[in-house]
Amino acid sequence: MKSFHFAGMILCAAAFLTSAAVSAFPEYDPGKEDVLVYTREVQRNSYPDGLARSVHFARSTDGKNFTPMNENYGILFAKGTLSPQSTIRPKCVKNPIIFPLKDGSYGVMAIRTNEDGTPDEESKGKVLLWTTKDLIHFSEQALFDLNTQEEVTAFLSVSPTSDGSSYRIFWKTAGGRFFCTDTPDFKSVTKTDGPIMFRLMPKPEINAPEGMVPNNETGYSTVSVPRSVVDRAAQHWGHLVSVAANVPETVLAGSADELAKVKAEVVYSDGSTSVKPVKWDASNVNFSAPGKYEITGTVQNESYGFPLARAWGDPVVFKWDGKFYFIATTDARNNIGLYVREANNPHDLFADGVKEHLILDKDEARQLIQTFWAPEFHVIGEDLYILFAVGGRAWGPQCHYMKLKKGASIIDPASWEDPVKILKKDGKGVGDGGISLDMTYIKAGGKSYYVWSYRVGIGSPRDTGSMLYIATVDEKNPGVLTSEPVQLSRPLYGWENVRGTINNEGPYSFNANGKVYLTFSGGDAGGYTYALGLLTADENADLLDLKSWTKSQAPVLSFYSIPGKFGPGHNAFFKDDYGNLMISYHGETAINGRQRCVAIHRVHFNIQGEPVFNMSAERDLDPALANVKTTVIVPEKK
Repeated sequence: MKSFHFAGMILCAAAFLTSAAVSAFPEYDPGKEDVLVYTREVQRNSYPDGLARSVHFARSTDGKNFTPMNENYGILFAKGTLSPQSTIRPKCVKNPIIFPLKDGSYGVMAIRTNEDGTPDEESKGKVLLWTTKDLIHFSEQALFDLNTQEEVTAFLSVSPTSDGSSYRIFWKTAGGRFFCTDTPDFKSVTKTDGPIMFRLMPKPEINAPEGMVPNNETGYSTVSVPRSVVDRAAQHWGHLVSVAANVPETVLAGSADELAKVKAEVVYSDGSTSVKPVKWDASNVNFSAPGKYEITGTVQNESYGFPLARAWGDPVVFKWDGKFYFIATTDARNNIGLYVREANNPHDLFADGVKEHLILDKDEARQLIQTFWAPEFHVIGEDLYILFAVGGRAWGPQCHYMKLKKGASIIDPASWEDPVKILKKDGKGVGDGGISLDMTYIKAGGKSYYVWSYRVGIGSPRDTGSMLYIATVDEKNPGVLTSEPVQLSRPLYGWENVRGTINNEGPYSFNANGKVYLTFSGGDAGGYTYALGLLTADENADLLDLKSWTKSQAPVLSFYSIPGKFGPGHNAFFKDDYGNLMISYHGETAINGRQRCVAIHRVHFNIQGEPVFNMSAERDLDPALANVKTTVIVPEKK
């Protein structure tokens, strides 16, 4: 923690004294908390520019000691802009300020900069603005024009005018001059006064979050928020933990099989629950003799170690005809082709000595030579397919599918039809003019869709970065799109394009609670900054309409989410035999690691019915809660 003791300010000009003179030591309201916004110091090898120069949030119950939200990872990121060549110019922020709005919501304002923190000429005279009611959902960022040719370097305060008709913004320029701007709605400016004079007064000292960069003039910016709002926001941006494991006090069971059906309800810190099996010790129960028996049991948590497998990327676990299968990218192991593992349960897919079946080998004649990337199993219509990318003699992966013959075995290479390149309506490949990869399939609202990653100019000055596209497809003819591709997402946020790793890739979806949840990956695909983003839409919406989708402004899984797992990304989902929704992904075992390793954990649904992606095994079930007891009542036999 760092202590900051900076200056507050009061405007000397008499015309504005009433609106600007606010006590630096307000009386503390126990029903509220202070919320702080800030950026962090850049740490080149552990928290680079694109992450550090974003808006972070922290909370305080006493106005002095602040605890970061989101594990001290950024929450609001500036969007990059596009050059005339469609390349991305990454952007960041500095000197954020937070303030109350008249409708009870809150505004967050910041100076936009280039990625390295230098002045952003594209936004000269303009500032970034977000609004939020709950510190969870934020409006799409907007550039508010202060109607000045000056370079804005800091905000001093934002507050309502004395008559309540407008907001008054006090700000400073690169030349050290102070100005005051009035706006009724943060869309237009009614007047600007200045240069004006200020005198500074003391501001309370705080213990700031680790790495916080002080605001140029005021040291820090806070706002008073109802505690209920802060609690909910901290819960959303934090992590849930198990707090209880409940079983019935008495159980009526006439056999060991009936007893095995009795499960535990695990309760989490937000009030949500999950159901888990219990391994009961019934050694003292005589199911042939009616009576009462006290027994103990151990709650079973479906957990997986890490790493499950080394040098496997883009992992997919899939259930088919009562067995589980594992497929992934293997080129890091110098195994060119598609390899599959088969087992009776997901755990056994990663057992020592498990056999790997080569179902598609390198084939010069068919131009199947390199980049056998991101294979995924999908049921499309009534048939099973593998969607994957592969390239020929000249490097350049392109999306293909491979169909399983009726009634055939997944692990038999003869069971698969020849790979087919996926085409657009005009007969051209979906990746023509660039590369295409990471294709996935969505079935929602009675329609079928492909989502994939497309990139142009990779490795050149005109590299567009990888972009997500979506199109409809006929499940009876999945080799040809039935609509024009629509660009769904580009890596514009700082966490997506951090340090030149301009990625939107690895999409994969599941449907739940009437919504489509589409995860995707951004950041360094082979490093610690790799992270999962989330796109959400109503299940019955037109998924080709960009207005149907909401994109998370911050990642839902990053290297700050689960201790010891760095660069989590390129994921898939599956359901285990207990009905749990599980997420598989690859990550690194160290912050400087470059070997992708397989990880799996459970996806939880919180009290609002929203998916929680950072549920580690230890949070899912505290080992101290695993031991339970009950009384078994064995009834008389009829």
